[in-house]
Amino acid sequence: MNLSPITQRRLAQFKANKRGFWSFWIFLTLLILCLGAEFIANDKPLLVGFDNALYTPVFNNYPETTFGGDFETEADYRDPYVQELINAEGWMVWPPIKFSYDTINYDLPQPAPSPPTIDNIFGTDDQGRDVAARVIYGFRISVLFGLILTLISSVIGITAGAFQGYYGGKLDLIMQRVIEVWSSLPSLYILIIFSAMFIPGFWTLLAILLLFSWVSLVDVVRAEFLRTRNFDYVKAANALGVSNLTIMRRHVLPNAMVATLTLMPFILTGSITALTSLDFLGLGLPPGSASLGEMLAQGKNNLQAPWLGITAFVSLALMLSLLTFIGEAVRDAFDPRKANL
Repeated sequence: MNLSPITQRRLAQFKANKRGFWSFWIFLTLLILCLGAEFIANDKPLLVGFDNALYTPVFNNYPETTFGGDFETEADYRDPYVQELINAEGWMVWPPIKFSYDTINYDLPQPAPSPPTIDNIFGTDDQGRDVAARVIYGFRISVLFGLILTLISSVIGITAGAFQGYYGGKLDLIMQRVIEVWSSLPSLYILIIFSAMFIPGFWTLLAILLLFSWVSLVDVVRAEFLRTRNFDYVKAANALGVSNLTIMRRHVLPNAMVATLTLMPFILTGSITALTSLDFLGLGLPPGSASLGEMLAQGKNNLQAPWLGITAFVSLALMLSLLTFIGEAVRDAFDPRKANL
C-alpha cells in the first residue's frame, strides 16, 4: 500500500516518540488479551474431552447429565463431584485463572478478603471473588466504554463544530451561547443525579456521560472551519456549485481532523476516569459488575487488605499512563514543527 508523503512523515514522527510508540503496542497487546478475557479467566474449562466427544463449555452450556451427573442444570465444573465424573472418563483444559469476575472462591485459607495465594495470585475481594479476574474484565469494560463514548461524542462534537464554523452568523452565535450555558453546568452533580434516577447499566451510563462529553471537541473543530472556510480552494469549490455538505466533508473536514485526532486519546482517558469515578461512588455499573472503580472503593473500605487498593491503583495508573503517552505521540505526529526533527 502506497502512503502519501505526509502520512509517511506522520508515521515516522509517531515512531520517533519511543515512549508513545511502545505504549501503543503495550496498550494494544493488553486490549487484545482482555478482549479474550473468557479464555484467560473463567470458571469453565476451555475444552472438555469426555466419552470420546469434545465439549466447549466456554461457548456452550451443558447440563450435568451430559457428564453422568444427576441434574439437568448447567454443570458446575468447579464442583469436585463434577470434576471426578469428567476425569474418570476424560480430561479438561482450564484457562490460566480458574475464576470468572463473579466467581466466589469458597475454599479460602482465611475469611475474605484473603491475601494473594497460588490460586488467587492477586488475592480476593471482600466477597471472595478473584481480584486478577476482576481486573482483566474491568480493564475490558473500561476501555470499551471509553472507546464507544469517545467515538460517539467525537462524531457529535465534530458535526456541531463543523456547522458552527462553516455557516457562522446567527447559527454560530446561538450555538455558542447554548454551549457556554451547557458547559457551565456542574456536570459531576448532574451525572450523580441522573445516575441515581435511572437503573445503572452500561448503555444508560454511556447516554448520561454523552450529555457532556461531546462539548470538548466543538471549539477546536469550529475554529478550524472558521479558518478554512475562507481559503481560496473552498471559495472556488463553492463557486463551481459544489454543495456545502460536500465541501465540508471533502475539503474542510480533513484540516479539522488533525486537531481532533490529537485530542481523542485524552478524551478517551477522561471517559475512563468518569466511569471509574461513578463506580467508586456506587453510581456506576450494576453491583457485581467487573469494575476498577468498585475495586478502588473496596480498597478504601478494607484498609487491612492493601492488595485491593494497590492492584486497582496500578491497573488504572498503567492504563491512563499508556493512553497519555500515546496521546503525546499522536500530537507529535501531527505537529508540523517537528517535520524536520
